[in-house]
Amino acid sequence: MADHVYRIIDMAGSSEVSHADAIENALARASTTLRHVRWFEVTQMRGDIQNGKPHYYQVTLKIAFTLEDTPDQASGVQ
Repeated sequence: MADHVYRIIDMAGSSEVSHADAIENALARASTTLRHVRWFEVTQMRGDIQNGKPHYYQVTLKIAFTLEDTPDQASGVQ
Protein backbone atom coordinates (compact mmCIF):
# COMPACT_ATOMS: atom_id res chain seq x y z
CA MET A 1 0.00 0.00 0.00
CA ALA A 2 1.36 3.40 -0.96
CA ASP A 3 1.76 6.20 1.53
CA HIS A 4 -0.95 8.82 1.18
CA VAL A 5 -0.75 12.57 1.55
CA TYR A 6 -4.00 14.42 2.10
CA ARG A 7 -5.17 17.96 1.60
CA ILE A 8 -7.70 18.99 4.26
CA ILE A 9 -10.28 21.72 3.72
CA ASP A 10 -13.10 23.15 5.83
CA MET A 11 -16.67 23.10 4.53
CA ALA A 12 -20.09 23.78 6.00
CA GLY A 13 -23.17 21.78 5.05
CA SER A 14 -26.76 22.59 5.87
CA SER A 15 -30.16 20.93 5.83
CA GLU A 16 -33.72 21.42 6.98
CA VAL A 17 -33.89 17.68 7.81
CA SER A 18 -31.03 16.77 10.19
CA HIS A 19 -27.35 17.10 11.02
CA ALA A 20 -26.74 13.79 9.22
CA ASP A 21 -28.41 15.18 6.10
CA ALA A 22 -26.26 18.33 6.36
CA ILE A 23 -23.15 16.09 6.41
CA GLU A 24 -24.37 14.18 3.36
CA ASN A 25 -25.09 17.45 1.51
CA ALA A 26 -21.57 18.74 2.18
CA LEU A 27 -19.93 15.48 1.12
CA ALA A 28 -22.04 15.23 -2.03
CA ARG A 29 -21.08 18.76 -3.02
CA ALA A 30 -17.40 18.21 -2.23
CA SER A 31 -17.42 15.07 -4.37
CA THR A 32 -18.62 17.03 -7.41
CA THR A 33 -15.58 19.35 -7.39
CA LEU A 34 -12.87 17.30 -5.66
CA ARG A 35 -11.34 13.97 -6.64
CA HIS A 36 -10.33 11.26 -4.20
CA VAL A 37 -12.37 12.47 -1.20
CA ARG A 38 -11.43 10.00 1.56
CA TRP A 39 -12.63 11.05 5.03
CA PHE A 40 -14.30 13.73 7.07
CA GLU A 41 -14.39 15.01 10.63
CA VAL A 42 -17.28 17.00 12.09
CA THR A 43 -15.81 19.97 13.96
CA GLN A 44 -18.99 21.92 14.78
CA MET A 45 -22.73 21.33 14.85
CA ARG A 46 -25.35 24.03 15.17
CA GLY A 47 -28.98 24.68 14.40
CA ASP A 48 -31.62 27.33 14.07
CA ILE A 49 -34.64 27.22 16.40
CA GLN A 50 -38.12 28.37 15.46
CA ASN A 51 -41.13 28.04 17.74
CA GLY A 52 -39.03 26.09 20.24
CA LYS A 53 -38.10 23.36 17.72
CA PRO A 54 -35.08 22.72 15.50
CA HIS A 55 -35.68 24.33 12.13
CA TYR A 56 -32.36 24.29 10.29
CA TYR A 57 -29.18 22.25 10.83
CA GLN A 58 -25.59 23.13 9.96
CA VAL A 59 -22.31 21.26 10.38
CA THR A 60 -18.74 22.34 9.81
CA LEU A 61 -16.51 19.57 8.47
CA LYS A 62 -12.88 18.95 7.76
CA ILE A 63 -12.85 17.06 4.47
CA ALA A 64 -9.70 15.28 3.29
CA PHE A 65 -8.80 14.18 -0.19
CA THR A 66 -5.76 12.33 -1.49
CA LEU A 67 -3.33 14.38 -3.52
CA GLU A 68 -2.60 13.01 -6.97
CA ASP A 69 0.92 11.97 -7.91
CA THR A 70 2.91 14.26 -10.13
CA PRO A 71 4.21 12.70 -13.39
CA ASP A 72 7.66 12.28 -11.78
CA GLN A 73 6.20 10.50 -8.73
CA ALA A 74 4.07 8.19 -10.87
CA SER A 75 7.13 7.07 -12.89
CA GLY A 76 9.32 6.66 -9.80
CA VAL A 77 11.75 9.43 -10.85
CA GLN A 78 13.27 11.29 -7.90
